[in-house]
Amino acid sequence: MRTTSSFILSIAVVVATGCGTAPSTPVLKPHGHVIDAAAAWPGETLFSDTLLDRPVHLFRLRNRGGMGALLTDYGARMVGFIVPDRDGRLVDVVSGFSSLKGYLRSGEKYYGAIVGRYANRIAGASFDLDGKTYRLNANDGHNHLHGGPKGFHDRVWKAHQPDSQKVVFELESPDGEEGYPGNLRVKVAYLLSDDNELVIDYEMETDRRTVANPTNHNFWNLNGEGSGPIDDHVLQIMADGYNPVDSTLIPIGIAPVEGTPFDFRNPTRMGARIAADDVQLRCGKGYDHNFILRGAPEPVKGRLAAVVRGDLSGIVMSVYTDQPGLQFYSGNFLKGENVLKKGSWDAYRTSFCLETQHFPDSPNQPGFPTVVMEPGRRYTSRTRHVFGVME
Repeated sequence: MRTTSSFILSIAVVVATGCGTAPSTPVLKPHGHVIDAAAAWPGETLFSDTLLDRPVHLFRLRNRGGMGALLTDYGARMVGFIVPDRDGRLVDVVSGFSSLKGYLRSGEKYYGAIVGRYANRIAGASFDLDGKTYRLNANDGHNHLHGGPKGFHDRVWKAHQPDSQKVVFELESPDGEEGYPGNLRVKVAYLLSDDNELVIDYEMETDRRTVANPTNHNFWNLNGEGSGPIDDHVLQIMADGYNPVDSTLIPIGIAPVEGTPFDFRNPTRMGARIAADDVQLRCGKGYDHNFILRGAPEPVKGRLAAVVRGDLSGIVMSVYTDQPGLQFYSGNFLKGENVLKKGSWDAYRTSFCLETQHFPDSPNQPGFPTVVMEPGRRYTSRTRHVFGVME
């Protein structure tokens, strides 16, 4: 029971099917008072600027329990996300910057952003559709990554905030942008519910057949931004298979996780096998692979994709989605070149990503689930992050 005088984080527990065990039920710990998230907001003063002839803004969300989110219309991205840990201390679990200039200067362009049109990689920066070859802008060697150099992450979105728990971002991507066909209208809504859920809803419409695969690219550290490596986070992924990749991180098929360092069907330290002598870990310099989620998603609720626990904070995050894949990225390309909100550096493997998505390079791989959008059919998708605490 939630009241204004107590704060209890909850987590939805779903019994896993197939191999692996169900996630443990967290020990819920009530706190004696509601914590005011506003007291711990990251810096905001340096976001008041104009970019691409559009003003940039910040938006605050908070729920009745004191959780909070800070977002900006530059890239429709999350700047920070505050969750009380098992002792009631406020922890900012999303890495980001305290100014717009921080995002613009960063060599890592995707902190907290909505990426698209196509999240992840498209081989050779091209694909065929309806007998025509579409050439995309290459920004990852010869490949196309996360919608190209001027993708959704580098646009100032239209935004409105209907209430203190929701913000809606909208964008129009014109025909030919980054090489994609069709005028695409995109809407992304972030909701911070009183059930301690961060819900991300996606809607898209097109006037021509095209391909699309958006996602959110939060960099998480459940012990808190700047708390050190993520190796001792405990991760469970509800997947029996994954996509092995070539040296440029393009999928080369589907393989079982059993007997490999990619078997996270039971809760496992992120760093437990990351240094194993495995060709796939060498390709990604760690984990940077798509996992094939098991089972069919339930309406509205989705399917349980992953559960993560911060070893120091006790914060638990469960990820639900209606997408067929989940990209686990262990922060292998972070170089310690950028100063984050609280003054720490974005060092190697100090954040991780769990990107709900269709499979990489699906437009070129007919055996993968389709990513083709049809005119007159609205695309909708939902990802839910449910937070709790565990002793």
